[in-house]
Amino acid sequence: MQASQRYSRSAMSDTIYIQPVPKEEACYLPQFQKLDNQLSSINRSEADNYSVQTYSDRYGTLESFSPTGRYAVQNTASAVSFTPNGSPISHQESQSCLSDGHSTSPVSGSCIIDDVNDFRHKLKELETVMLGPDSDILESSDNSLPSCMTSPEIDCWRQMMEAIPRGDLKHVLIACAKAEADGDLLTAQWLISELRQMVSVSGEPIQRLGAYILEGLVARLAASGSSIYRSLRCKEPAGFELLSYMHILHEVCPYFKFGYMSANGAIAEAMKDENRVHIIDFQIAQGSQWVTLIQAFAARPGGPPHIRITGIDDSTSAYARGGGLNIVGKRLSKLAESFKVPFEFHAAAISSSDVQLENLGIRPGEALAVNLAFVLHHMPDESVSTENHRDRLIRLVKSLNPKVVTLVEQESNTNTAAFFPRFLETLNYYTAMFASIDVTLPREHKERINVEQHCLARDIVNIIACEGTQRVERHELLGKWKLRFRMAGFSPYPLSSLVNATIKNLLENYCDKYRLEERDGSLYLGWMNRDLVASCAWM
Repeated sequence: MQASQRYSRSAMSDTIYIQPVPKEEACYLPQFQKLDNQLSSINRSEADNYSVQTYSDRYGTLESFSPTGRYAVQNTASAVSFTPNGSPISHQESQSCLSDGHSTSPVSGSCIIDDVNDFRHKLKELETVMLGPDSDILESSDNSLPSCMTSPEIDCWRQMMEAIPRGDLKHVLIACAKAEADGDLLTAQWLISELRQMVSVSGEPIQRLGAYILEGLVARLAASGSSIYRSLRCKEPAGFELLSYMHILHEVCPYFKFGYMSANGAIAEAMKDENRVHIIDFQIAQGSQWVTLIQAFAARPGGPPHIRITGIDDSTSAYARGGGLNIVGKRLSKLAESFKVPFEFHAAAISSSDVQLENLGIRPGEALAVNLAFVLHHMPDESVSTENHRDRLIRLVKSLNPKVVTLVEQESNTNTAAFFPRFLETLNYYTAMFASIDVTLPREHKERINVEQHCLARDIVNIIACEGTQRVERHELLGKWKLRFRMAGFSPYPLSSLVNATIKNLLENYCDKYRLEERDGSLYLGWMNRDLVASCAWM
């Protein structure tokens, strides 16, 4: 599959459609026609027949439904879709139209026309500098712009036009995001059409990441980010014995294992002398974190304690098809029985943001551990809601007087950042993440596209395309989390040196570009020079 491919989402399907884009059909702005000889790698067509269109007319996204529930306008050529098992399915050309015949674009036609006129003025100025007032064609094969150009605006255009033919995907993505941030919709549209030919969900790491970032940029213009986020929710396993895409990601990358292992080490250390242990997991998912802890308790000198786990998860998050949290409880109960560990499971099918004391099943005489792994960043804080569920939950946990609280979060700063710096942070973070996946999950692996689409793409789209309450991916750096915990009355719980040694042994099974660091009583796991996950404990 080539980098010149693009993809869109069918109006009635959850699969991604990968479709080649003939160079002669590539979209562009006709005002660049005079620059063809200099930018020979940027393909143009039928400039004289150019018609103004809004972005919803020209670009498909992963989700073809508009926020209003109507079909977004979208044109797709014949395509090949990938099913969850990786097999291709042919589809014919399809087109979805709004039922009322009107575009959902928030940009009016007159606004577009005004922008086009302003855009033409900018390009005319650029062409005049490059070609002279009377020149219609380039008479030099020199591909560089004159050094006498001093206008920041013209210099920006020069950089963009140089980046596209040399395939500098990251630079073009940044330029497109900057255009959206500045409200320069015509520039954003032109760059989106060029990016469509540069990204690929089966290419290099930056091409694959670029494909999902591009869909986030398109969704931001179309205000469809929240619907894409919902549709890309991680798929459940098809049966009791099958693994979900998220579990595959857990296996091929050490980030989740690192977080779970460090949290389990702190819990095991705090509970080493307890006979009755209650663990509250605010996002239990498939419950895989507790497999190794149950095994560790089974081997404890003097025998295992009685363990009760309260598993909290949104009622819509049925990781085991047909059973949800009950399947998770049965799986853990069966495991505990095989290791002769006394065990109970309490299911709480409720969003973590809505949890109240009565949902937690607190009993006297039990030593309490609370696990907050990869969950707090989903909760709105004071920048989103006056209720501030993020700090409310931390204070609720403190009121339970737990022996230990474990915190694991992605080390990224996207909570209150404005769109453009948030975009840059997301691009930097996931560049490292996709590079690490490329090392451990071969590109020809039949599930890799599904793993990246359902486990990472949805987060990327949400961070880039959504604002306000619709943006639920709101990461903070560990320094900010520490401040929140201290304000709630918590004190740091030092992690055991044995945990550090165990994690170092874990990383020996992975690429040597992963790195583990301990700073200020917390552990950081990163890829090369980028921290990706941070872990700490509190009491």
